[in-house]
Amino acid sequence: MARQGSGAMLASGGLGFPPQNVARVVVWEWLNEHGRWRPYSAAVCHHIENVLKEDARGSVVLGQVDVQLAPYVIDLQSMHQFRQDTGTMRPVRRNFYDPSSAPGKGIVWEWENDNNSWTPYDMDICITIQNAYEKQHPWLDLSSLGFCYLIYFSSMSQMNRQTQRKRRLRRRMDLAYPLTMGSIPKSQSWPVGASTGTPCSCPQCLLVNSTRAASNAILASQRRKLYPGAVRQSSTFAGGTLWPAGTGMPAVVAGGAAKGEGLRVAGAGFAPGQGVPSAALPGLNNLNRPGTQRGAGLGARATVPPGVPALPVKNLNGTGPVHPALAGMTGILMCAAGLPVCLTRAPKPILHPPPVSKSDIKPVPGVNGICRKTKKKQLKKSKTPEDVVRRYIQKVKNPPDEDCTICMERLVTSSGYEGVLSPRGIKPELVGKLGKCGHMYHLLCLLAMYNIGNKDGSLQCPTCKAIYGEKTGTQPPGKMEFHLIPHSLPGYTDSKTIRIVYDIPTGIQGPEHPNPGKKFTARGFPRHCYLPDNEKGRKVLKLLIVAWDRRLIFTIGTSNTTGESDTVVWNEIHHKTEFGSNLTGHGYPDPNYLDNVLAELLAQGVSEATLKD
Repeated sequence: MARQGSGAMLASGGLGFPPQNVARVVVWEWLNEHGRWRPYSAAVCHHIENVLKEDARGSVVLGQVDVQLAPYVIDLQSMHQFRQDTGTMRPVRRNFYDPSSAPGKGIVWEWENDNNSWTPYDMDICITIQNAYEKQHPWLDLSSLGFCYLIYFSSMSQMNRQTQRKRRLRRRMDLAYPLTMGSIPKSQSWPVGASTGTPCSCPQCLLVNSTRAASNAILASQRRKLYPGAVRQSSTFAGGTLWPAGTGMPAVVAGGAAKGEGLRVAGAGFAPGQGVPSAALPGLNNLNRPGTQRGAGLGARATVPPGVPALPVKNLNGTGPVHPALAGMTGILMCAAGLPVCLTRAPKPILHPPPVSKSDIKPVPGVNGICRKTKKKQLKKSKTPEDVVRRYIQKVKNPPDEDCTICMERLVTSSGYEGVLSPRGIKPELVGKLGKCGHMYHLLCLLAMYNIGNKDGSLQCPTCKAIYGEKTGTQPPGKMEFHLIPHSLPGYTDSKTIRIVYDIPTGIQGPEHPNPGKKFTARGFPRHCYLPDNEKGRKVLKLLIVAWDRRLIFTIGTSNTTGESDTVVWNEIHHKTEFGSNLTGHGYPDPNYLDNVLAELLAQGVSEATLKD
C-alpha cells in the first residue's frame, strides 16, 4: 500500500509567504460549498502571481486568462473570490508546495465524471497519487486522506471500495505552477502580521479580517444545519487568532441569528488556541471526504465599535433596487476603505408551490388536452432548397448598387458564394427581393444561408428577422404537460396558476444538431414553469404549445450557466421557473413578463394568427 509522500503543503495564513531563501511552488485555491479547497489551474495561478507582484491589495480578473472564469474577480485585499453576476463570495488562499511535487512539474491527475469530462483531484490528492506513481506502486489507498477509493495504476482506474464502482483516471502534463523564493517585500505582505502571528490593529486590517471570518462563519452555520451531528475540531482555520485575548474586540455574528436576521460584522474576536467547529461533509463529485471547515467564533449578536457608523450592505432580493452583485462589490470597496460592513444571509428562492394532490390538478380552461409530445416535421422531398428560395423571393432585374448583407459583395456584382455553390438554375449574379419586407440579396446567398440552417422549408430575413413560412427548431424529443393548480403567483393573487412541466431525456444528436451521432445531456429535467391563469396567461400557454410542436422551446448547445456543451438549453423564449419569489429574475412578480414572452414568441414566428389557423 502506498502512503502519502513528500510535497505536503506548508501552512500559511492570509497571503502567506514561504520561509526565507526556500523555493516553493505557489498554488492558489478557492473554498467550495463542501468545505474543500479546490486549486486554480497553473495558468490562472501565474496570472494571480503577476498581479500580486504589481499590487498586493489589488484585484485579479480571472477572465483575462480563462474565458470560463469571466464572471470571477479575486480581491487580494480580502482574499475572496467574487462572482460579478450573482454576488457570490468565496474565500481563497495561497499555498506552497515542494518544487519536486506534482504542481512543480506541471503534472495533473484527473478522474472522469458522469459527464464524460475530466475533473482534477484536489492538490494534496494529486501529489499523493504522483508520489505513488513515481515509486511504481501498483495501487494506492486514499483512505489516509479520508476517501474510500483505491487507485490502480495498471488499469488507470479509481474504484469506490464501498460500491465497487470504477472510473477512469488520467495523468496529464500541463504548465508548471509558479515558483517563488525567499521573502516577499513588506508592501506585498498585506495584511500586516498575517505571517508573523502579530495582528495589525489598523481599522483596515481588522475589517478585512472580519469580512473573511464572517464569510467562513456563514459557511460553518450552513453546514451545522445540514449535518448537526457531524462536528469535529479544526486546527487549520486560515483566519487564525485575529486578536489576542483581552483586546475587547467584538465578536462575529454567525449562524445563531434568527431567521431572516442580518449578520452584522465590525470585528472578530478569537481566544488563542480556541477550537473551531467543523462539519463532516460529503465531498464534491462523489469523493466522500470529511471536509475541514474554516469556521469562526460564534456569538449571539455582533456589536459595532462605539462611534463607528455601521453601513449595511445586503444581499437584496430581485425586487429590490440593488442587484446582489452590486451589493457584494460594494462590500469589498467598503471593506477596503476601512468601513464596517453589515452582511446579511441571502434569501432562498421559492422554486415550487406547496404540495398539490392529484384531485386538485385540473385541465386549463380553453386548452385542449394536458400533454404534448415533440413532433419532428420533415421537409417534403419535392421541396428542394432551390424551390424554397424561389418560393419567397421576386427576381430583381436592375438591383441597386448596395451591399448584399449576407456576402457583403455589391448586389450589382456576383455573389460571394460563386464557386462555392453550383445549384441548377441559379446564377451567381441573380438578385431577389423578399416579398414581405422587401430586403434584397443574391439568390445564391439566400440558398447558402438556407443550407446551413434547419432546412425546414422556411426562410428568415437576416436584416429584419421577418419569417417566411413556418419556422421550426431542433428541439430533441420530449414531453410537455400543462395543468391548473390551486395556488396563486405573487402579483396574481386573484388567479390560480398554470404549471408547465417539460421533460426531455438524454439521447443522440440528429443530423440537424451541432454534433450528429454524439450523445447529448439533459440537465435539470423535468423543468417546472409557471403562468397566471388569466386571459393573457392562457394565450401564452397556447402559443407555447405551438412553439413546442414546432420544436422551438429548447435546442442543443452550450449552457450559459455551466459552460457544458452538447446539452439541452433554452432557445430564446424565456420561462418563469421560480414559483413564489423573484430572486433569480425567473419568477414573479414581473408585470412585463407576459408581454415580453409574447414578443419573443412573435420573433420565432409564433403569433395569435397561428391560433386561428
